[in-house]
Amino acid sequence: MKKPAKIISYSQTNDYLKENRQKKIVLVGGCFDLIHYGHLSFLKKAKEMGNFLVIAIESDEFIVKNKRKQPIHSQKERAEILSHLDLVDLIVTLPLFKSTDDYLRLVKLVKPNIIAVTSGDPQIKNKRNQAKLVGAEVVSVIPLLKGFSTRKIVEKFD
Repeated sequence: MKKPAKIISYSQTNDYLKENRQKKIVLVGGCFDLIHYGHLSFLKKAKEMGNFLVIAIESDEFIVKNKRKQPIHSQKERAEILSHLDLVDLIVTLPLFKSTDDYLRLVKLVKPNIIAVTSGDPQIKNKRNQAKLVGAEVVSVIPLLKGFSTRKIVEKFD
């Protein structure tokens, strides 16, 4: 299957976004391992904040290291699934980032107008600092929806 044009690697970010700078860019990030209602609600609200939605999708290694589990879908598969949502304009596949400086470089490359988060985001302080450096705003678009998580979905099938 041919790779959809809206999926790019981290190294292609700057070149790809040059032609989209006139748009109001909204940046979101995450694993998106099993797409569920919570993900969809979050992405819909994030898209309402602008007109160009960029998803930074974490690596498989990130999920193993930080979520302490094997991903159900590979990063490539997760990106492919997300690419078929009409509200998503661009997916950036991330390498394993090792520090907040790596995420800051991503934010500087994307130059979003908005960084969309859910309320209670554990990285909110870092995201606010990063947003400030590029003149962006961090917006909590929805509360964390209880009962919707990849882990809870998997537990129902165990």
